[in-house]
Amino acid sequence: MATQLQIGMIGVNGRGGLWRHWHQPDGRSVVVAGADIREDFLENFRSANGGEPFITTDYRDMLARDDVDAVAVTSPDYCHEEHAIAALEAGKHVFCEKPLAITIEGCDRILDAWQRSGKRLMVGFNMRYMNMFRVMKEIVDSGVIGEVRAVWVRHFVGMGGPFYYHDWHGTRENTTSLLLQKGSHDIDVIHWITGRYTRRTSAFGSLDYFGGDKPNDLTCPECDERETCLEAVTHGRLIQCAFRKEIDVEDNQMMIMELEGGIKAAYLQCHFTPDYHRNYTFIGTEGRVENSEPEMTVRVKTRQSNTWRELADRTYQVKEARGGHGGADPVICNDFVDMCLDGKEPVATPLAGRMSVAAGVCAAQSLRNGGMPVDVPPPPVGLWKAGAG
Repeated sequence: MATQLQIGMIGVNGRGGLWRHWHQPDGRSVVVAGADIREDFLENFRSANGGEPFITTDYRDMLARDDVDAVAVTSPDYCHEEHAIAALEAGKHVFCEKPLAITIEGCDRILDAWQRSGKRLMVGFNMRYMNMFRVMKEIVDSGVIGEVRAVWVRHFVGMGGPFYYHDWHGTRENTTSLLLQKGSHDIDVIHWITGRYTRRTSAFGSLDYFGGDKPNDLTCPECDERETCLEAVTHGRLIQCAFRKEIDVEDNQMMIMELEGGIKAAYLQCHFTPDYHRNYTFIGTEGRVENSEPEMTVRVKTRQSNTWRELADRTYQVKEARGGHGGADPVICNDFVDMCLDGKEPVATPLAGRMSVAAGVCAAQSLRNGGMPVDVPPPPVGLWKAGAG
C-alpha cells in the first residue's frame, strides 16, 4: 500500500490554494502536478511549490500521468462535472470542491462515474469540519434538545459583491443559482445536523441590489464612476462591474424546506448585508440550540421535559482553530489523504454532495416560477441511504 499520496490540482488559484495543505514532501501527501488555463497562475504555483511539479494548460495531460494518484477539482463550478468525471475515469481518487455540479443531472453523472471507477470521492464540505458546527452537531446528537422538528438559518453574505458579482458567479449559466453555489454549504449542514435530506422545497427571491444596465465588458479600473461607486471604493479595484447587464443570479432569497420525517426548515441568503456571518437555530421537542459566529458561542435553551436536562440552559464558548475557513481546510485535506491511503470513510458522502445541489436546484426552479413547491428527485437507484451521511 502506498504511504504517500501524489496529488494533482485542476485549478491552482482561488480554492486551488488548498494545495498548500496537501504539499508535505516529508509527510503523507505531496502535490506533484497542476493544471490551469492561466499560465501566470501555473507559474506562481510552480514557484511556490518549491519542487518540480508538472504544469499544463490541458488537464487531460495531467490525468494521463502515472505519478498522479489523486486529483483535486478546484476549478469553477461549471467545470466540476467534466473534470471530476474525467479524473475518475482516468483511475484517480477525487476531491471535488462544492458544489458537486451545477445541475442534478450533472451530480448523478459524477456519482455514476464514481461507482464505476472503484475509486474514492470526497466533496469539499469544509463546514462539517468547523468547530462551531461540530459543536452544534454534538449537541443535537446528544439528545439535549430532543427530536429536531424545525430549523432556521440566516446567511448574511456581507461580501456578496467581491465574492459573487464581480466575476463569473453572477450568471445562471455558470452557477444555476447561489442557492446551490453559496447555499450548498448551508443546506448540507441542515441535512447533516438533522440527519435528514430535503424532500420538497419552495422559494422566493430576486435581484434587488446587483445587476443593472452597465456594459458587460465594463471593468472597475476603466469605469468613470470608480471613485464614487460603493462597490469599487469599498472593495477595491475589482474586475467585472457588479452592475452589468448579464447578471441574472438572485442576491436576496429565501427557501423553505420539508425534510424527511416532516422536519421544517427555512433558509435566508442575502448578499448585500453590512456584516458576514451565519446564524443557525435548531428547535427540538425539548429545547433549542443557536449559534453566534461573531461571539463564537453556541447557546442551548431547554424546556420542561421531566428530565435533568430541563434544569439549566447552557452556553458553549467555541474554541478558535488555525487554518483557512476557521481551521477546517487543513482538517478536510488530511481526511482526504486518510480516505485515499487508509480507506477512512468521508465525513460527507458523495450522496450528501448530490442532495445539497438537488435542494438548491429545486429551490431556484421554485423561485423562478412564482414560489411553486417542487419535489426533490431521489438519487439513482442504489445510492439512497437513510440519513444525511
